[in-house]
Order: sequence, then C-alpha cells, then structure tokens
Amino acid sequence: MPNITVELLSGRTLDQRREFAEAVTAAAVDILKAPRASVRIRFDEIEREDVANGGTLESDQM
Repeated sequence: MPNITVELLSGRTLDQRREFAEAVTAAAVDILKAPRASVRIRFDEIEREDVANGGTLESDQM
C-alpha cells in the first residue's frame, strides 16, 4: 500500500486537494500497479511563518 505524504503551505482549497489526490492516485495506480483503494495520501499543512527559503520566512515574502 503506497502511503504518500504531501507537505504544502496552507491555503489550498478543498477542490485543489481533491484534484491533486486524484492525479497522484492515478499515477500510483499506473506506475506502481497499486490497487486504487490502497493508495493513501496525507496532507500536512505548513504555515508560512514556519518555512524559510533562502534565509527569509515565507510569511515575509508576501
């Protein structure tokens, strides 16, 4: 059973998550030959103030 964890900045819509989950599931079924029902995707939301790129907080880049 593939367990896929996705870390992303908070703010994505439910529809975006649904679309992403469908696309990743389809890829896992096609490439890994995994049964569709066994593909598990977990979304971990990260707040902008918890991430820095190039030494600058993501929240400061807005």
